[in-house]
Amino acid sequence: MANEASLRVRLDNAIDMTVADGAGIEKGTILELSDPLTAAANNGSGDVFAGIAAREKVASDGRTRLAVFRRGIFDMTVASGQSATLGSWVSTGGANTIKTASEAEIAAGKGIGTALEAGAADEVIQVLVGGC
Repeated sequence: MANEASLRVRLDNAIDMTVADGAGIEKGTILELSDPLTAAANNGSGDVFAGIAAREKVASDGRTRLAVFRRGIFDMTVASGQSATLGSWVSTGGANTIKTASEAEIAAGKGIGTALEAGAADEVIQVLVGGC
């Protein structure tokens, strides 16, 4: 996969979440959340945010737990054809990308965090994940 998030400032320890043994997940992958406390690589726009993979998960390695960052400052890529507005909430914009979150996404709890920089399509910006 491409466009993995890169940790700049760690604000909290990673937490463990359940993942599928057969899943291969790169370090820095934006993850989507499902019930109960299960994470998978995000694949769409406006997914419920689980966090960012703190380490690599090799497919079919027998592990079903993965350390996930929920707070920190990360370099993240703006989705093609999208933008990120300085100071606004961002949400997933596709696989491992972000965009300015819509009001509906914010209301549904699908926000990732706050854009610390403005960004155009395919640009890498800093995002305060898990906060405003």
